[in-house]
Amino acid sequence: MKTPQNLKKGDKVALVATARKVNSDELEFAIKLLKSWELIPVIGKSIGLSQNQFAGSDLDRKEDFQNQINNPEIKAIWCARGGYGTVRILDLLDFSKLEKTPKWIIGYSDITALHSHLHHLNIKSLHAEMPALISQKYQDSAETLKHILFGNKPTYQWKNNIELFRNGKAEGQLIGGNLSVLYSLCGSISTLQTEGKILFLEDLDEYLYHIDRMMQNLKRNHWFENLNGLIIGGMTDMNDNTIPFGKTAEEIIFDTVKSYNFPVCFDFPAGHLKDNKALIMGENVILEVENSHNSLSFQSAKN
Repeated sequence: MKTPQNLKKGDKVALVATARKVNSDELEFAIKLLKSWELIPVIGKSIGLSQNQFAGSDLDRKEDFQNQINNPEIKAIWCARGGYGTVRILDLLDFSKLEKTPKWIIGYSDITALHSHLHHLNIKSLHAEMPALISQKYQDSAETLKHILFGNKPTYQWKNNIELFRNGKAEGQLIGGNLSVLYSLCGSISTLQTEGKILFLEDLDEYLYHIDRMMQNLKRNHWFENLNGLIIGGMTDMNDNTIPFGKTAEEIIFDTVKSYNFPVCFDFPAGHLKDNKALIMGENVILEVENSHNSLSFQSAKN
């Protein structure tokens, strides 16, 4: 996997909108944060644009993102907000310069479409908090992002809050992101190849039956047959029908993968949570699950 260069003081970071519209005043906290890190924020032309729920047209968003890819002065691209719309520009973008000179692409939720496509191109990226809402998150959400951008690889330890897990130790490239987005990419060039890898999943505001539908789809697409490990983050604000589905999102997921042998853990602090720790997608990691005590450490990724 190709690794973007670590940032250094004075580097420029572009803030762009690939999906839902964002106003410049929503970015004030993030701009101050970047300046406190001695980085230079560059506001993309998509910020402030509006076409229905999108930050301008697909072409507007594509051109802004493309300009940041092509601009050698920009060392990282921080996606301002999720929502929906990133997938609409994937096939419009030319990633050739990014393949030659990778730079950090940062975001989560709808930005999973970019993470998944970049993994197809063998480029690492950062699943991390976004500018529009970072002021509402725990400070650690920003601090873990800062540490990684400046070259420090984290080790995370946490506990399951539920009695669902499967013990074990596994190693592999970290992949994944938002379950709904990954489900929507199945069958496309941007879908993930999971063999020998560690899969991270999170989601927000889904019906429980649809969680089951998506997990069954991934199972039928053979995502779990040769997977090395599964990490579940926030399954936030789930919905149910008038006639209950009968299982929580976590129970649905565990039930789907119970016949496999890889380690499984829940409650990783990432996703649509106050505590949204940064993850290096494409990096080689070691996952350890032992009686609901979990650890995730980042190593040097294998090519």
